[in-house]
Amino acid sequence: MNITLTDKAINWFETEMGLEKGNGVRFFGKTYGKTEVHEGFSVGISVEEPDDNVIGKAEINGITYFAASQDDWFYNGYDLEIDFDENREEPIYHFHEQN
Repeated sequence: MNITLTDKAINWFETEMGLEKGNGVRFFGKTYGKTEVHEGFSVGISVEEPDDNVIGKAEINGITYFAASQDDWFYNGYDLEIDFDENREEPIYHFHEQN
């Protein structure tokens, strides 16, 4: 699984969450909400350090953005692109089918 972030999304995470080098941000599936490919589930985020069981990660500015193996059910078959919604002033998550 590939995880990509736009510059605007990176700026939001670093600024709004007060992230620094060495921090990690986990993206996971949570109950309630909706994504482009899930009904009843949405993307949750938490600041935590990744362990050895990640299914995808991106390291940017010393910060590790990742999905853990226990969330494979949520991301199976998809790559995750994180952008920033200027109207809602929050991240937006796009799921792209893997080839």
